[in-house]
Amino acid sequence: MKIELKRGRYVVAVSGGVDSVVLLDLLRLHPGVRITVAHYDHGIRSDSGADRQFVGALARRYGLPFVYDTGHLGARSSEAQARKARYDFLRRTVKATGADAIVTAHHQDDVLETAVINLLRGTGRKGLSSLTSGKGIIRPLLHVPKSEILDYAKRHGLEWREDSTNRDANYLRNHVRHNMLANWSPADKQKLLAVSKNMQPVNAELDALLAANLQVKLNRYWFIQLPHDVAREIMAAWLRKYDIGDFDHWTIERLTVAAKTASNGKAIDVVKGHSLQVTKENLALIMTER
Repeated sequence: MKIELKRGRYVVAVSGGVDSVVLLDLLRLHPGVRITVAHYDHGIRSDSGADRQFVGALARRYGLPFVYDTGHLGARSSEAQARKARYDFLRRTVKATGADAIVTAHHQDDVLETAVINLLRGTGRKGLSSLTSGKGIIRPLLHVPKSEILDYAKRHGLEWREDSTNRDANYLRNHVRHNMLANWSPADKQKLLAVSKNMQPVNAELDALLAANLQVKLNRYWFIQLPHDVAREIMAAWLRKYDIGDFDHWTIERLTVAAKTASNGKAIDVVKGHSLQVTKENLALIMTER
């Protein structure tokens, strides 16, 4: 299994599952790559402390520096909350270590699952190609199917930890993995992968055009005249430009309608820490107290 990574210093996210264990095994001997192993214990499962101990022992065996942090999210926390807490920790670690980027073990099956999840959530064109390598995050296994990762682990005698929540159908990703994609043919999966890949350059060009023309304030008269579907895309791109990314289909719908219909002076909550200020002439994104 071949992966590419430029020379540099990286923070590698290692959960202890087979994907990240294989990634770490591939990277530890990669020429010119210096690694810090990073593990985040979300505090969701009662046995998660054993994952941290396992990853720590693996890092020591490889002679690699190991850092970790522990959250207290609880069993009722959402996937979005867990993801935000994990990436906040990883970004702090990048800053503390002077690393060039985060490296994660997302693979081809994750691309499929994420695309389906985003379609179900109504995230539009961006959702089809959202799982890529991007600013500060490198995902070198996106071209590798899960079956190849498992095969590599078995052939090299690697050990890993199984996360018991991976079978919990209350999590949307698990439902998509076990109850939907498991019934798809290889040909159907390849079709979705092709759509996802083809959308990447289209989305990149559209995002660049939008970002160049979207300011903190938007002309409300112009926005009101947009077709509703176009207005929704503009609203989503506007939020992303100003690093507001934790939203779903219903948030965009609510904000788009409010931007067109709310009375002068109305302030509408966007997500925590931000609001949409509506005046007769303009729409403005406002920072609020966190």
